[in-house]
Amino acid sequence: MIVTLTANPSIDRTIELPAPLQPGEVQRAGKVVDQAGGKGVNVTRAVETAGKLCVALFPAQHADPFVALLRQARLTYRPVPFDGRVRTNIALVDPDGTTTKVNEPGETLDAGVLEALTEALRRECSAAKWAVLAGSLPQGVDASWYGDLAAALRDTGAKVAVDTSGAPLTACAAAEVKPHLLKPNGPELAELTGTSDDLEADVDAAADAARKLVASGVESLLVTLGGAGALLVSGEGVWFAKNSAPVQVRSTVGAGDSTLSGYLLADLDGLDPADRLRRAVAYGTAAVQLPGTTIPTPADTNEEAVVVTALA
Repeated sequence: MIVTLTANPSIDRTIELPAPLQPGEVQRAGKVVDQAGGKGVNVTRAVETAGKLCVALFPAQHADPFVALLRQARLTYRPVPFDGRVRTNIALVDPDGTTTKVNEPGETLDAGVLEALTEALRRECSAAKWAVLAGSLPQGVDASWYGDLAAALRDTGAKVAVDTSGAPLTACAAAEVKPHLLKPNGPELAELTGTSDDLEADVDAAADAARKLVASGVESLLVTLGGAGALLVSGEGVWFAKNSAPVQVRSTVGAGDSTLSGYLLADLDGLDPADRLRRAVAYGTAAVQLPGTTIPTPADTNEEAVVVTALA
């Protein structure tokens, strides 16, 4: 089982435009779709669609429209009540797939809500193999919180994966008790390691940067490099994977969440590192070929098209 925490969840509203976006003009919307979103919820959707149990934790009132969307999607969830509403993020999708996103900041969480989320997470992790801490932090939450949670979950037996950015990611990498898995992209890895290199354009430089973090105590890094592929770096070795089939990119929203989901699904199946990376890239590749924030199912993926190479 996997448990996800989405501390700053969102209703993801995708608006398909019949014509390209014209800033400053009034336009009519085409198709409009609302989904329960947030990085952890996206992982839950991908994992449960693949037939594995995944419990989504998040702050929300039971009557919030966000919870109703999760119920309609038949996902497994545990809301932690707080006095506020779940934010709405809007994605405007042009006919060619170009996506413009506008994200609300979300509500402020007080110490009592954070404590309740921590207790709920520890309770669910007693039966979980992985805990996924994903997405931005709400207003009022210290950047060290994900790192604090990783330490608080050590005695549960669940491994901790963190997918975030900015100060919370930096704090996790510097924490005394580090997560088992970090999932940065190329620019985030460059920021973590203080390099000015374009790591998405230089796989060897990205691998070297990731090795530094492994040497500092992070067990594994799953590094997404955009269209260049992805890296898995751990004490066991370094692997690089790239999709070999033609790809028509429709939307990159949710691609990182899908990549992490593929990795975790492969780990639940007991696959070795190379095959975990293979499935991760297959999921990420499938995601970019789907519209808006659509999360891929196993039927959308093509693992045979992913080439994995062990790097020295």
